[in-house]
Amino acid sequence: MSGQEVRRRRVFYIPGYDPIHPRRYRELYRKEGAAQAAISGYDIALSPKAGGGPYGWHVTSTQDGARVQSDIEVLVWSDIVRDSMSTSIPATYLQLLRTAWEYIASGALRRLMRLRKGPVIAALYPVGALLLQLLLALLAGWAVLKMMALLAPWIGVVATLLGAVAGAAVAVLILRWFKAKDGKLFAYYLMHDYAYSAQHKGANPPELEARMAQFGQIIAAALREDVDEVLVVGHSSGAHLAVSILADLARAGPLPAQGPQLAFLSLGHVVPMVSFLRGAWRLRADLADLSMRPEIAWIDVTAPGDGCAFALCDPVAVSGVAPEGKLWPLVFSAQFTRSLSPARWAELRWRFFRLHFQYLCAFDQPLDYDYFRITAGPLTLRSRYAGRPPSASRIELPASKFTSTAP
Repeated sequence: MSGQEVRRRRVFYIPGYDPIHPRRYRELYRKEGAAQAAISGYDIALSPKAGGGPYGWHVTSTQDGARVQSDIEVLVWSDIVRDSMSTSIPATYLQLLRTAWEYIASGALRRLMRLRKGPVIAALYPVGALLLQLLLALLAGWAVLKMMALLAPWIGVVATLLGAVAGAAVAVLILRWFKAKDGKLFAYYLMHDYAYSAQHKGANPPELEARMAQFGQIIAAALREDVDEVLVVGHSSGAHLAVSILADLARAGPLPAQGPQLAFLSLGHVVPMVSFLRGAWRLRADLADLSMRPEIAWIDVTAPGDGCAFALCDPVAVSGVAPEGKLWPLVFSAQFTRSLSPARWAELRWRFFRLHFQYLCAFDQPLDYDYFRITAGPLTLRSRYAGRPPSASRIELPASKFTSTAP
């Protein structure tokens, strides 16, 4: 890791299923980048992005004596996420039934459990939480009905009618209260997340396919610019979107011979939640294709401490589509329990959703994974991890029942 390969870089960050404005990611980068720079002894500064295009920011960093300019942009699909979440309470419970049926009846849930129990438990959480909320609402409504029934000897059938109306009203109010508190409970949010993939049995909805095509055009345009590296970062469910976008880009034609290097960093992926579904033939084909592209360096980073990701699961191999001679991805762990001090790990250990974003944050005992060196440092992603062995504990078990790559 010597010398300077990158002076200018374009970074495209593809978030997961997130309805929040992308400024959240800018502020996270600003705060955590400053913290990591102070720990690791380099300089990093943010400034407003110049020009149009996707939402983003400019980064200037001096690392190991080398000055690097990076333009980081968020490829936004939060509007699609918000539209998919704008459903009523009854519609959400219908989503619950359809989603649970898809994963259970297809055998996907059982096979996912063979890989990692953490993300499967995370997937089951909204089902259990929503059913518990419904049970509590029904019990409260039933209690009101019973109390009103005590008045029946005096006011007769009117008490029963009033009790039914009051009980139903109480049940509805309780369900609405739970939904209003979902910013802390995440039951509705996670239910919408899993339902979004399951509603088309793993295929991308038309509006998402159209947006992904736009993202591909933006990345293709960056490859014609005077930069040294174009880096695509896919986080959580954004990782499997990036797989398909880059596979489409590679199939469209050869990359510019004298252009920037193209690299892909997948973080905290949940690929099996989609690729194990019966209709995810497009994703499975893209996984197989991208894994054989020597021109695109693909590094996959997860951590067993992240209970929301399929940690150390090779997304190509576990989906059952690994071709002979597979080149990518290089799978290794961010090692939360070693790269975070004992005190910091104790602070974060039970904050599951926060840990799912730790890949984008500072480590107070950094090892060889540093998001801010990758996105603002002087080495390409390919060179930074050239010769780095994969994690010995990675999982390559082909566990999916569905392995078709064509409809």
